[in-house]
Amino acid sequence: MTDTPTPTSAPTPAPPICRTCGTQYAAARPDCPVCLDERQYVGRGGQQWTTLAGLREEGHRGLFEEQGPDVLGIGVTPQFAIGQRALLLRTAAGNVLWDCVPYLDDAMVRAVEEVGGIDHIAISHPHFYSSMVEWAHAFDAPVHLHEADRQWVGRPDPAVRFWSGRTLQLTDEVTLINPGVHFPGSAVLHWSAGDGALFTGDVVNVCPDNRWVTLMYSYANHIPERPHAVRAAADLLAGYRFERIYGAWWHRVVPSNGNEVLARSVERYLRFELAAAPE
Repeated sequence: MTDTPTPTSAPTPAPPICRTCGTQYAAARPDCPVCLDERQYVGRGGQQWTTLAGLREEGHRGLFEEQGPDVLGIGVTPQFAIGQRALLLRTAAGNVLWDCVPYLDDAMVRAVEEVGGIDHIAISHPHFYSSMVEWAHAFDAPVHLHEADRQWVGRPDPAVRFWSGRTLQLTDEVTLINPGVHFPGSAVLHWSAGDGALFTGDVVNVCPDNRWVTLMYSYANHIPERPHAVRAAADLLAGYRFERIYGAWWHRVVPSNGNEVLARSVERYLRFELAAAPE
């Protein structure tokens, strides 16, 4: 009598990552809802996918560079998807990862652990959700997202925690704020230490001329944000003091006079958007 071989289950497929926006999903699917939305786009070659293993095989790796006092930039080279960089804030109450990138490997985990790991992850909006669950698992850290953008979470996980309302006090020094532009659940982060700093992703986008910022509904498709939403966001953020503003891409930083830069940038935006047509 011969033993019947015990059937083995097939390995679980790796979570797919959209090549255009960098969003990781829980399982294979034909489309990327983030890219189908009017704020983003499907790449010229149609919907294409990869995985973390695929990105490693292509030679991607982590890139680290200081972006300001106790602010470490974390990116991916060669650039992938939208190309944003995350920021690791080394605060008195522990490290906070602001925004996220699609890529992660063992060398990146070691580099972050060497500077204290990650206690909290907070993300500005769905375009930067990327591989947030991989980062959460690697560092045993919760991910804080606004509940108004729950529908865009492509890989649900217990590590994801939803908050509501206009603000969430994450620590004594760190506050998440919902300005309601770009996405209903968009967030910016205020760090009150020192002269204060505002971390905005591209919810409030630091321009190439870093004397200015701008606010848009879609940057990819050049759709302006609604004037009343811009005004409301500016009024909300005026209640916080910040010298610096950190945007979403390498070295997109307003180095000083952040409150003034935001106020005059909004004034300029509204002046153009609301200008009366010549008679």
